[in-house]
Amino acid sequence: MEKIIIAIDGFSSTGKSTLAKQLAKELEYVYVDTGAMYRAVAYFAMKNQLIRGDFFDKKTLIEALPKIQLEFKFNADLGFGEMYLNGENVEKQIRTIEVSNFVSKVAEVSEVRSKLVEQQKEMGKNKGIVMDGRDIGTVVFPDAELKIFMTASAETRAQRRFDELQQKGDNVSYEEVLKNVVDRDHIDTHREDSPLIIADDAIEIDNSYLTREEQFTAVLELVNDVVKTA
Repeated sequence: MEKIIIAIDGFSSTGKSTLAKQLAKELEYVYVDTGAMYRAVAYFAMKNQLIRGDFFDKKTLIEALPKIQLEFKFNADLGFGEMYLNGENVEKQIRTIEVSNFVSKVAEVSEVRSKLVEQQKEMGKNKGIVMDGRDIGTVVFPDAELKIFMTASAETRAQRRFDELQQKGDNVSYEEVLKNVVDRDHIDTHREDSPLIIADDAIEIDNSYLTREEQFTAVLELVNDVVKTA
């Protein structure tokens, strides 16, 4: 069967990664979570005191980019690749609300985007890949055979994220998570370099009232339709 590139873009906490993992497992494709890559760079910046509060030393972060090595290592127990930063598994560390508060600011930096987009393009050379992020269908793979754009209300997304963090034991309030979602939406859609927009040929899915199973079934049908004509 012909392999394709599936690009999944959308706002934060719309379940892009969950859908992408489901598709990759079903299709036996490679899954790449580009958000994890930006989160890892944000975590590096935090760990090295380059970003905190209203302070952001972009110049030093840019200079440090050659020293930042990112790699996905497959975890058979989980069924997907975990994020490694300079040889260290940082999957847990990069999922905190603290990293979420800074990741969009780090992702605004053109030099950071350039480095990561170059790596992402390389990953998709042989197709058979599901990649999710903010600019996959518009910048990384503008010729992807299938482009999905996921959205939901800010309140719905904040509640999902809040529930997820609570289950992990993170001490956060719903109001804090909602503010993070709204702030990230603004930064992601207003940045100068590769802002979050819907590609002209993307299929928009509002999953505010869809279950994961309903969403997966609907998108898998789209995949099968595209593969048949590829």
